[in-house]
Amino acid sequence: MGEDGLAGLKPAARAALDEADSVFGAPRHLALASINGTPWPVPFSVEPLLAQRGRKVVALVSGDPFWFGAGSTLAKALERGEWRVFPAPSTFSLAGARLGWPLEAVTCLGLHATPFEALVPHLIPAARVFCLLRDGNAPAELAAFLSERGFGESTLHVLEALGGPRERIRRTKAKDFSLTGITAPVMAAVEMAGGAVMPATPGLPDELFAHDGQITKAPIRALTLAALAPRQGELLWDIGAGSGSISIEWCRAGGSAVAIEAKADRCGNIRANAARFGVSRRLTLIEGHAPEALANLPVPAAIFIGGGADATLLETLWACLPSGTRLVMNAVTLETESLVLAAQATKGGTLLRVDLASAAPLGRMRGWQAARPIVQWSVTR
Repeated sequence: MGEDGLAGLKPAARAALDEADSVFGAPRHLALASINGTPWPVPFSVEPLLAQRGRKVVALVSGDPFWFGAGSTLAKALERGEWRVFPAPSTFSLAGARLGWPLEAVTCLGLHATPFEALVPHLIPAARVFCLLRDGNAPAELAAFLSERGFGESTLHVLEALGGPRERIRRTKAKDFSLTGITAPVMAAVEMAGGAVMPATPGLPDELFAHDGQITKAPIRALTLAALAPRQGELLWDIGAGSGSISIEWCRAGGSAVAIEAKADRCGNIRANAARFGVSRRLTLIEGHAPEALANLPVPAAIFIGGGADATLLETLWACLPSGTRLVMNAVTLETESLVLAAQATKGGTLLRVDLASAAPLGRMRGWQAARPIVQWSVTR
């Protein structure tokens, strides 16, 4: 149902509503439909609705229930033949129609139940983003978030109650935000401007991460991510995560990660880095040692071993992982180099030795300062 209430319902949707034994919805939707139905419980739960399974029950929700709506929650709990959906235009569709923005060129985010950090990967000048927001206070909070990150020049279109008689659209710069009287339902359409841009390629500068020196340096990280070959939706186990830089760059490429780290202070850095890069919802942090910390975890598509490896861990992983799992390990010490040499001899894969040097002051001139060589073992189970 849209903000136009019953007038916007198609005949089939209106018939389903008229025939319902009971109706669930937010107070706003029940009022729009002029129905004395059952409000959703707070916190939100579909259990009261599911308790009436087998009866004719209607759930009134906003716009398109399968775009940041309750549709997926209900569909997971019911069999395919138990439900029907009568979608109305989504808030995104209405916003695109009002502003003339083609949806295929706009990033659509549900920030009504997600921290603003989810916007971080989309802080790109000239990008356009639609953001569903929680309440009337959220647009000002979003403007402050953008300004704090150097995107105060961004234009915010604040759109309220689209599609109904209360519809209102106002525009302002994020840095100059002073709009008042904003009411839900509300969204913001953002035209990004200003700020520093993070590249999409792997190997982000080390100084962007909080770390104690235990970090896979940028050039090696780029080579490591290339070997891990992240793909959309895949899961990574990052064992001995350190600063979490590998996990974070994997998540930025569209996957999710489990970072295993034994030291509490490093776990703090991982949390801070995940928030800064906007991947907290994609990254699960486990404080502990492998292999014990790996118990009951979802099966990964790839594994990176950044520290604390020994022959027992490698054999445990090799025995429990399914065929096709990708594994990458970087060796810095002579002991771990010996370990990967032996592992490659018995399990296959490829070895890559990386020697890097960077220019550094040498007296009144400059010279090459060599980093410790890295031996990288990459193998598919």
